[in-house]
Amino acid sequence: MSALEVISLSKEFGGVHAIEDLSFNISPGSVHSIIGPNGAGKTTLLNLITGIYQPTQGEVRLFGDSMAGMPVHARVMAGLGRTFQTPQVCMHMTALENVMLGRHIHLDGRFLPTALRLPRILSGEREARHRAAELMEYVGLADYLNDEPGSMPYGALKRLEVARALACEPKLLLLDEPAAGLGASEKADLTGLIEKLSGAGLTIVLVEHDMKLVMSISQHILVINYGQKLAEGQPTEVRRNPDVVAAYLGSAV
Repeated sequence: MSALEVISLSKEFGGVHAIEDLSFNISPGSVHSIIGPNGAGKTTLLNLITGIYQPTQGEVRLFGDSMAGMPVHARVMAGLGRTFQTPQVCMHMTALENVMLGRHIHLDGRFLPTALRLPRILSGEREARHRAAELMEYVGLADYLNDEPGSMPYGALKRLEVARALACEPKLLLLDEPAAGLGASEKADLTGLIEKLSGAGLTIVLVEHDMKLVMSISQHILVINYGQKLAEGQPTEVRRNPDVVAAYLGSAV
C-alpha cells in the first residue's frame, strides 16, 4: 500500500491551471522530495493534499483511504502532519505551549467536561504537557521549553514547527521548505532530524529548493513544472535529466 496516492489531481484558479492532471505515489517510510522552479505549483500541491484547497478534479488517498471532502482537522486525525514555508507559531505562547497545540486534537474538547475541569481533562492536559516536552527534547529544543518564540533563533522555530506536527502523531509528514533561511550548521541539524524521523519509520514528503539537501537525503524525487509532472525517479536519475536542467537553468535558443 502506498503512503500517499495523488490521482489525476488538478486545481484551477480563474481558469489558470496551478496543478494539472498530476499523479504520483509515495512509498511508506521513505523520504520523498518534490522540487521545481518558483511558481511550479509545489505549495498549491501541499494545500490540496492537506485540504486547505479543494481540487477541481482528482483524488488524494492516505494509506489507501480517500480524503475526498475531508476537512483539514480530519486529515490530521487520519495521520497527516505539516509544517509551513514560513513558521506559523503563536508568539504570545511559550515554545512548549505551541507544541501542546498539536496534542489538543487527541484530547476531549467538549465544553462541559472542560468547563468543569473533570479529572480526565486535567489528566489529558498533564499528558499533553509531558509529551510536548519529550518532543522538544527529541528535536533538540530542550533548552527552549519556557521561551517565547520571538526570542528563539529562526532555525529553532523551524524545529519547533516539526515538534508541533509530531505532537499530532502523524504517519506522513509534509515539510514545506524547511531549510529556507537556515545557515549551514542549522541545515546540518535539520538533515540529521529528517534522517532520525525517517529511521523511526515516519514517511517524509519534502518540498525544498536546496538541491544539496534534497539529493543527499531523498530516496525518490518528483519534479513538477507549471503544475505538471516533469520527471520522477531516484536522485541520480533526476540530476541527469535534461528536462529538469532546462527547467531550472533555461535552455539555449
